[in-house]
Amino acid sequence: MSRWTLERTLKPHEYIGMVRREVLDAFLRERASENGAKVINGLFLKMDIPTRGNENVKTPYVLHYTEYDGKKGGTGEKKTLEVDAVIGADGANSRVAKSIDAGDYEYAIAFQERIKIPNDKMVYYEDLAEMYVGDDVSPDFYGWVFPKCDHVAVGTGTVTHKGDIKKFQAATRNRARDKILGGKIIRVEAHPIPEHPRPRRVLGRVALVGDAAGYVTKCSGEGIYFAAKSGRMCAEAIVEGSENGKKMVDESDLRKYLEKWDKTYWPTYKVLDVLQKVFYRSNPAREAFVEMCADEYVQKMTFDSYLYKKVAPGNPLEDLKLAVNTIGSLVRASALRREMEKLSV
Repeated sequence: MSRWTLERTLKPHEYIGMVRREVLDAFLRERASENGAKVINGLFLKMDIPTRGNENVKTPYVLHYTEYDGKKGGTGEKKTLEVDAVIGADGANSRVAKSIDAGDYEYAIAFQERIKIPNDKMVYYEDLAEMYVGDDVSPDFYGWVFPKCDHVAVGTGTVTHKGDIKKFQAATRNRARDKILGGKIIRVEAHPIPEHPRPRRVLGRVALVGDAAGYVTKCSGEGIYFAAKSGRMCAEAIVEGSENGKKMVDESDLRKYLEKWDKTYWPTYKVLDVLQKVFYRSNPAREAFVEMCADEYVQKMTFDSYLYKKVAPGNPLEDLKLAVNTIGSLVRASALRREMEKLSV
């Protein structure tokens, strides 16, 4: 496959951040605790929901959970907690979402290996991340090598061929073979990645955010920004609706968060959905996408949208040229696909 670089389109103050979740999550917990939150090490089991029609009065939600004391192998202690409102931020397999019958979504499976590579090879990834496309690494997603400070994460994902994920992972490792040679696998991870928001994201005084709500973008599979942003928007809606804690919030207050979210980010989701459907469908279509991305204007538009999470406004003349080039790339991709089909007969 072709190769291109995007670094020349970034301004001096712009960068693509890579994080380690174990570090970031610990930081966020500590900051929440320092600002007055009570942190409980526990596993949410279920919740008792007020009778329909009484959600917006002062009847509390009762959370059932197992609290752990931190000792390895401990069975924990079953406890309950009464609360005024519930924010489900418990990931793609959200139990809070199940409690409000939020509905399911199509999902991709992402598989990655954290690999500690020799220091001299790690230098290559100091200011660089790699993405691979092709049927070998994924029929409908992409493979990657992302730097994680002192090691790299090598992985891939797929929606349509989940049973073949380990085969795709082997192909991704093979693509990066020379650059990770001598590396040692230090962790193996697999996660579901939502492909679209859940049908229901608010019910009564319960709201979903992040992966629990299904906020992951097509094409890139990014969710961490949208998890943080939706959490903030939801919290702001609660603060505003409760008048800083003076009164009980209701469903209409939480729906203001949804309205703000959809207005701000829905166009981004739809554009990326179209891009994935058009350009991830075959190797020739991916080649067309790579060909387009060699254009500096495309790179600028792509990364302005990626960095600032909104569909970037373009230059009308350049947009017209882009449309013509896109059609040309797709026509060439279709011709290439037909020739490949002839060879396989």
